[in-house]
Amino acid sequence: TPRGGVDLALLVDGLQAEREQGSTIDLAYRYFSTARRKFIIADTPGHEQYTRNMVTGASTCDVAIILIDANNGVLPQTRRHSYIAQLLGIRHLIVAVNKMDDVSYEEPVFDAIRDEYFAFASKLPVDDLDFIPLSALLGDNVVEQSANMPWYQGATLMHLLETIPVAAVRDTERLRMPVQYVNRPDADFRGYCGSIVGGVARPGDVVTVLPSGRTSAIDRVVTADGDVEEAFPPMAVTLTLKDAVDVSRGDVVAGAGQLPHTADRLDATVVWMAEEPLALGKPYVIKHGARKVTGQIDAVRYHTDINTLAREPASTLALNEIGRCAFTLAEPLVFDAYANNRDLGALILIDRISNATVGAAMIHSPGGSTSGDAWEEVPHGDLHASPSRVTPNELQTRLGQRPVTVLFTGLAKAGKTAIARAVERRLFDQGQLATVFDGQSFRLGLSRDLGFSARDRSENMRRAAEAARLVNEAGLICLTAFVVPQESVRERARGTIGEDRFLEVFVTAPLDVLKERDEDGLYAAAERGEAPNVPGVTAPFEEPGGADLVLHTDELGLEESADQVVALLRERGFIF
Repeated sequence: TPRGGVDLALLVDGLQAEREQGSTIDLAYRYFSTARRKFIIADTPGHEQYTRNMVTGASTCDVAIILIDANNGVLPQTRRHSYIAQLLGIRHLIVAVNKMDDVSYEEPVFDAIRDEYFAFASKLPVDDLDFIPLSALLGDNVVEQSANMPWYQGATLMHLLETIPVAAVRDTERLRMPVQYVNRPDADFRGYCGSIVGGVARPGDVVTVLPSGRTSAIDRVVTADGDVEEAFPPMAVTLTLKDAVDVSRGDVVAGAGQLPHTADRLDATVVWMAEEPLALGKPYVIKHGARKVTGQIDAVRYHTDINTLAREPASTLALNEIGRCAFTLAEPLVFDAYANNRDLGALILIDRISNATVGAAMIHSPGGSTSGDAWEEVPHGDLHASPSRVTPNELQTRLGQRPVTVLFTGLAKAGKTAIARAVERRLFDQGQLATVFDGQSFRLGLSRDLGFSARDRSENMRRAAEAARLVNEAGLICLTAFVVPQESVRERARGTIGEDRFLEVFVTAPLDVLKERDEDGLYAAAERGEAPNVPGVTAPFEEPGGADLVLHTDELGLEESADQVVALLRERGFIF
């Protein structure tokens, strides 16, 4: 190094160009272990030009170390990498402010960087966020506490890595096994090989093969060590079925009654990686696990400003831009939302001519039809809303509150309406005004003409969102309790009501607990095949990936849950 010491970067800089330029270009993996844990480090480039390599490295990681040069502070690429990390499901961020020796180990420099980054990261759905000042070159706060920064009393980088909770984010309830290979060594054996990416496979379990929809039961679960009684992620297994079912490479074996989506239209967030901008309507090869299909992007719903995280209108995506897009595919794909299952929720976009990877995508939900969708209908041009003569500030002063819509979402019997009613009472007792919308009341009135198909559920929520918006314009707090199983519908509701006056509360409990509470027999009827489209049993439910509050009602009582919601409203400045 210029200081005459050892150049530690040479340990991970494998390319000659990296050593010459002094910057990381390619992705490098390095392995080490301590007495507590084994580690794989994915050293990814920080330069904007190589964002695609960063996406590749982050896609399988549990923790992201965001390295910030103390000389430069928070850069646009810092924000981009942080945003991509949370998109890829990384919920643990360690912000390492490096080269503190270059700034004389001054605490104000660290504090300024920490405050600037925290203001940005507070908008990201992360579970853990830690800040460490260090000098990687001299070892300050890497393994041992630094004597040069006595003002920092927190953990070292190594201590955090050894103790941060990194339990694998796996769906343990819904069986998923993408078929990679059909093994038929002789006429007496037909097995379907693949890795379990969700749930548990046991002999006797009833399964459905998608996209065909054929149902059978597991006969044997075979591994390299022989038959086992159960297999779970990420085990590689061979399943045999009790019936002669047509299964091919690229099919998905799923637990019956808890099926993934099968659709030829979907919504996904895309990280664009090509110099040539995204072209709407252009055919791309869409790689999804072992399957490849032809597809196109019909629309860019919005792109995200990396500096502010604001969603802005867009008609294309340029290199390294990130946006939400609507896809149409030549053949149906079998998928889960990326937030629920990384393996079944990820796509790669490939240029058909050059065979280059041009984008990576994280699926949110099936895409809706572009025709007959009331969410997207443009009001008649002659219609105009009359402005109120009472200003929002006057309403706020009179009512002592700011208007907001709280969406309580979750499976049936989770406790959504009960919590909403408890919050309503609590607010009234404090002098605030709120009203409650729930699925039952809407289906007795405004939505009495709707059923329970995905389309009708979407329309029910659209009506609720429009009504909530009007309630908010009157200065009131609207507490809405609806199942809303699709993430895309919840996002549309957010867009209708407004980002600045919308909070999402996920109310949840284990399915067994919900069944015990089910005095109406809904879940039992669904399991008997008498009640179709019941989320969590005969239809999917996409759990919110970025809810403002999660309430586990198997652990929290009604009043405790209401306390947390009221505290959230106070913390966000909606009640005073």
